[in-house]
Parts: sequence; structure tokens; C-alpha cells
Amino acid sequence: MLKTIALASALAQLGLALATPAGAQLLTHMDLSLDTALAIAQGVMAACKAKGHRVSVTVVGRLGEVIVQLRGDNAPPYTPESSFRKAYTARAFRAPTEQLSAFLYRPGQPPQPETTLPDILALQGGAPIAVGNDVIGGVGVTGAGGTSADQECAAMGLKSAADQLK
Repeated sequence: MLKTIALASALAQLGLALATPAGAQLLTHMDLSLDTALAIAQGVMAACKAKGHRVSVTVVGRLGEVIVQLRGDNAPPYTPESSFRKAYTARAFRAPTEQLSAFLYRPGQPPQPETTLPDILALQGGAPIAVGNDVIGGVGVTGAGGTSADQECAAMGLKSAADQLK
């Protein structure tokens, strides 16, 4: 009886070993640190404040999770949510949100199915955060008085932390 159990256990272990792909490896990747996310968010806030804009900024990580969210003085109440959705969209699609609007909303056609997903907002003001070709997060800005101004603030925030994204 014990020999039968031992044999069955050995066969089960052998089966599991054979089922594992030969080239299986752990994934390695970079993630945004709090310090880098905060530097990006503060760069956005400084750039927007210098132009008199009252904004909110959100920085999300690799999985779209909020790392930093700042709401500027007197920024409208909708801006934190909108900035999150722009950051999430830029991260999810690995592209600036200004490019996504033309793709997702084509004149004379129904919106693409992606527009119905939760947290997607393809308005200017979101940018992916990348190290080389690896997108490790996203930044979103809302409240600069127009989506092109939001996009400009997002770009300035990324530029202010460029030395940390190498």
C-alpha cells in the first residue's frame, strides 16, 4: 500500500515537472518608485501653476494603480477622477491620450468598443511613462483650461523627471 502511494506521488511529481515549459522564466521589469512618481507629479503642478492653471495630476504604475494623486488649490472637483482616467488610459494603451482620441472616436462611425471600458478617457492630458520601450506607468492632467494645455503640462512634468527615467 505504501509503495503504491509513493509510486503515485512520484508519478504526479514527474507529471508536474513535464508540464512546466522548458523555457519558463520569471519576468523582470522596472516599476515606478514613489520618489519618481512624486517628482513627475510635482513637475506637472509646478509647470501648470506657473501658467496660472488649477489642475489635478495623477501618476499610475505599471498595472494602472494610483501611486500619486495631487489636487491643486482651487482645482475643480472633477479633476482628480479625470486625471486618473487619462493616466490609466495612457498606460493601458501605451500612447499619449491625444493620439487615442482619433483612433477611438472616428467621424461617422460608432465609438470603438474600448471606449466602454471602465476608466478609459481618451482626451488630451495623458502620457505614458516609459524607460526605453518599456511603459512603466502613466501621468494624467486635468484642469489647465483645455485639453491641449493639459497635454502640455503632462509633457513638462515628464521632462522635469527625465533624468530619473533612464
